[in-house]
Amino acid sequence: MAESKKIQLKGRVFITFEIKAVTGLHIGGSDTGIEIGGVDKTIIRDPLTNRPYIPGSSLRGKVRSLLEKYRGLPQNQRVGQTFIHSCENKGEYADCDVCQVFGVPGERDFATPTRLIVRDVHLTPESVHALEEKAHTDLPYTEVKTEVSIDRVTSAANPRQMERVPAGAVFGPAELVYSVYEGVDKDGHPIADPQADVNRLRTVIEGLRLLEDDYLGGLGSRGSGKVKLQNIQVSVQGSDDYLAAPQSIGDFPTLKDLVEALGSLLDDVKRTLGLS
Repeated sequence: MAESKKIQLKGRVFITFEIKAVTGLHIGGSDTGIEIGGVDKTIIRDPLTNRPYIPGSSLRGKVRSLLEKYRGLPQNQRVGQTFIHSCENKGEYADCDVCQVFGVPGERDFATPTRLIVRDVHLTPESVHALEEKAHTDLPYTEVKTEVSIDRVTSAANPRQMERVPAGAVFGPAELVYSVYEGVDKDGHPIADPQADVNRLRTVIEGLRLLEDDYLGGLGSRGSGKVKLQNIQVSVQGSDDYLAAPQSIGDFPTLKDLVEALGSLLDDVKRTLGLS
């Protein structure tokens, strides 16, 4: 039987930014395009506009994966063909920033609401215009990159064609929605601390920093997927008057600028939510 608990939303932090493809970006889609364009690996596209986009699940999953590896967390939860980390008891969960931020399976009695929501990210209007009117792309909005694998015994070449969004394309605004909670269990013991939730925003920014130094999507070890986050904005919505407009607390040209101001930014979030 699920454990009785009381959870209250104290506020939300909104982080928006643009994602610039520094190298070609490949986030895989279905293989239906093979029959049309002869491409071995196609990208995911919006079915209404046929434009490439970055699924929130791809961005969220990559950031979580990087944080798990960075912190050396055990890969103990099978999801499809892969394994992720997931705390298995209340004690582990209470001290695990990654599971608190990204969540654990809902059937776990000790689970509290997932803190982080990650939206899908579409091309900016400027990039749509550039790819439609100015760029000479192989397919609508994308390039086709040919890679060749060599048989180590016969030296025979095996060319393959990969679809990518060209370097320089910008997606945005990306939106991360981070919820801050306060809660107790059936015995009145705290299970969600708003001060701790705000401090765990550091984990989210840490994950974005890891992403910039790694890659997004596939084919990353072969040059694809390097991205840069830019034009970052942070705002806070308190729960005392949710009909009011969120309060802007920071604008940062680059992720480096945000990292340098992170300490004071967390203090501003706490102050805006009435936690300090």
